[in-house]
Amino acid sequence: MIVDSNTFDHCLPEVVAAVQPLEQAEFVEVPVGEDCKSVEIASQVWQAMIESGADRNSVVVAVGGGAVCDLAGFVAAGYERGVRLVNIPTSLIAMADAAIGGKTAVNLGGVKNPVGFFKMADIVCVEPSLLASLPKAELKSGAFEVVKTAAVADPELFSELIGGALEPFSAQAITCVAEIKQAIVKADPKDHDIRHILNFGHTFGHAIEAYSVHGGMRMSHGVAVGIGMAMAMRLSVLKLGLAREVYDSYCQYLTQRIEFPQYTLRDAEQMLPLIHHDKKCAGGQVLAVLLRKPGEAVIDVALSDNELLDTLLSGMAL
Repeated sequence: MIVDSNTFDHCLPEVVAAVQPLEQAEFVEVPVGEDCKSVEIASQVWQAMIESGADRNSVVVAVGGGAVCDLAGFVAAGYERGVRLVNIPTSLIAMADAAIGGKTAVNLGGVKNPVGFFKMADIVCVEPSLLASLPKAELKSGAFEVVKTAAVADPELFSELIGGALEPFSAQAITCVAEIKQAIVKADPKDHDIRHILNFGHTFGHAIEAYSVHGGMRMSHGVAVGIGMAMAMRLSVLKLGLAREVYDSYCQYLTQRIEFPQYTLRDAEQMLPLIHHDKKCAGGQVLAVLLRKPGEAVIDVALSDNELLDTLLSGMAL
């Protein structure tokens, strides 16, 4: 079992009590959040598995948020050329997105997720009661991934979420987005085509998240994606004719929950290489997911450096 200090204290007792065979499991505690997603940490986990006698019939069980599930999938894919994997997500962002679909990766050289494997979990166990231990900031972070999935695949759900009719951490919303993601993954398990729509907001979001680390004030993945969605919607209005009222409604939803950052030219120029390093780029060309309308995403829209800089510098202004 792979856990971090938060899930060890708050979630592990409940999980082990519900699944008694796990009382016999070996536990490996890793750093909290993105700090666990490194080749070095993965190597330490592999070493612990070797020392405990794990073999190709062993099972890796992740109990944690998106970062722990990412690391556990990476570890399970690499050990003995692949062992079984069970994800028990404990954060909203993991329940809605990270624990489902088999994309696992670690960070390298300040770049988000450049090294990874496709490793489908044998079981994903979503238990909403585990969210009770989360601080409000973590629920807010996960909410943006719920909204993202709705934006690209379910216009009615998207409207209910940003209009306040449905809370993103409700069992209904979690179930909806989990089923949407599962259907998309089933149609495109290796991320060649339709699955790209789930990258909405991530072209900017990954760069914003990585850049925040350099500034000493790490931004959560979900919040960075939330900001990235606003930037992608701004470009969608300008390039694809997305209705201005959709953009305005989303920006209102966003700014009620976080403060939209204002970047300088120096900031934007330093973020540009981070965008180009994103794994969704090809041949030096930045490719993004934009929206023609809610539920109708357009993949692989080419963006010039001038468009990227203008978007980073313009804030929410059109």
